Amino acid sequence: MRVLITGASGNLGQKAVRALGGRDGVELVQISADTPAVGADRVRADLATYDDAWAAAFRGVDVVVHLAGNGRPDAGWATVLRSNIDLTLNVLRAAEAAHVGRFVFASSNWVLAGYRFTADRLKSTTPPRPVNPYGVSKLVVERVGLAAAARTGMVFLALRIGYCQPGANKPGPHMAFGRWGQEMWLSNDDWAQAVQQACTADLTGSAIVNVMSANRGMRWELDETARHIGYRPRHRHTPRLTAATRLTDLAARLRDAARRPMTAPAIGARW
Repeated sequence: MRVLITGASGNLGQKAVRALGGRDGVELVQISADTPAVGADRVRADLATYDDAWAAAFRGVDVVVHLAGNGRPDAGWATVLRSNIDLTLNVLRAAEAAHVGRFVFASSNWVLAGYRFTADRLKSTTPPRPVNPYGVSKLVVERVGLAAAARTGMVFLALRIGYCQPGANKPGPHMAFGRWGQEMWLSNDDWAQAVQQACTADLTGSAIVNVMSANRGMRWELDETARHIGYRPRHRHTPRLTAATRLTDLAARLRDAARRPMTAPAIGARW
């Protein structure tokens, strides 16, 4: 199996490379804007600008794991349009031209961020409720990917990824977004399992699934993920709330009640 990973030098990308790199029968192609080495299996490219030179790396690829893009939830429209929407359309175009069989897309929990202070169970059929341009960009690509799959027969799998911090990724009250952030924690090992299953599970058609660890109190539905790709998280975190995290939750709840949807917070850059 030949797997191409975009954004291979980023947080999720490096962990995906480690998850797949040691598996028998898997050949990796890594693409990123700042890869330290260039060769047949390492490509440096600005994917936001389509170029036949980098698109040639998609030839003979079985699975694309698309992780490239701007991952900042406070990114503005100009950044999101170029780095998340236009860039991903280029990657989809290259995958289609090379007749890639499976496209795994790093979507995000931000597609449903507007449910933070509700009691709803969150699944693939939950009506989307993004609260920022970043979340909208992920929703747009989900829809475009599903349409591309229907048109070409490609398998399209969108992973609505939880909160996976750089490095050791230890959960706790230091995480942003109060209780909500801790409930969405995704361990490094569970992310590795999700990547492996996304590439190898027997899957026909397309699917949108949640990818979080099995955290206490979370409302993200994981039964669909198990059914589609056999993902069963091994790690579990119980949120620990301090006075500061409780204050964060209260302030965010009051802010969300007071502002119009899709408008920037009046105070603070972090959503």
